[in-house]
Amino acid sequence: MDEFKKIISATEFKTNLGKYLDYVIDNHEVVIMKNGKKAARLSPYITDIDRYLFVKEEALDYQYGGKKVSYEEFMEIYEKSELRMEFINGEIYLLASPNTYHQEISGNLHIIFKNFLKDKKCKVFYAPFDVHFYKPNFKDPDVMQPDLLIACDIEDSVNESGRYMGTPSLVVEILSKSTRSKDMVEKLNTYMLSGVKEFWIVDPKKKTILVYGFNELKMDEFASYKEVDQIHSYHFKELKVNAVDIFFS
Repeated sequence: MDEFKKIISATEFKTNLGKYLDYVIDNHEVVIMKNGKKAARLSPYITDIDRYLFVKEEALDYQYGGKKVSYEEFMEIYEKSELRMEFINGEIYLLASPNTYHQEISGNLHIIFKNFLKDKKCKVFYAPFDVHFYKPNFKDPDVMQPDLLIACDIEDSVNESGRYMGTPSLVVEILSKSTRSKDMVEKLNTYMLSGVKEFWIVDPKKKTILVYGFNELKMDEFASYKEVDQIHSYHFKELKVNAVDIFFS
């Protein structure tokens, strides 16, 4: 028998309720039998973050060929949690709250994109807004919350629950110290392979913008812009943005 689990009868549980509650509080598990069958399981209460950390500990790092957290497991955790999360290559990432300058940049870009898209079928959305990104030869999608995105397939890509299930044409990530590596490597790869046409990486500290253009799931163009430059969109040819307007505070 597992040293952290006790199997007892329903009568035993009723008789010694307090004893077994204390046992469970000490991070043990009690299985209750009735008429020779397992009827119930009493487990310690854990918070959403505890549940996430437990799952993460149980799943070996995917980089070393270990067990991944499945898409189904991620969705089960996510649906029961109020935490902001992303799911990339079998790993769960908890998202920190953005700082004020991050939000100012996001707000500036939202206004710029919204004005550009006036009278067009495309729409701009900002985080938190879940997007499922499907990569070729991968069964499960990555689930991410780009800081901003432009979607042109809204009419045909919203399911019965009101969730957007399409592929954005343009996505924007605003770097922070904690997300720099993930945004510049893992997300770039996911966006490219899932059919996104254009990816902007905005660096608030250096006040630079990297623009990647994708064609047929491959890198087609790359440009780097400074605060004094005018940004030229790869996919939306008419979209030209003065970088200084993005970093205006």
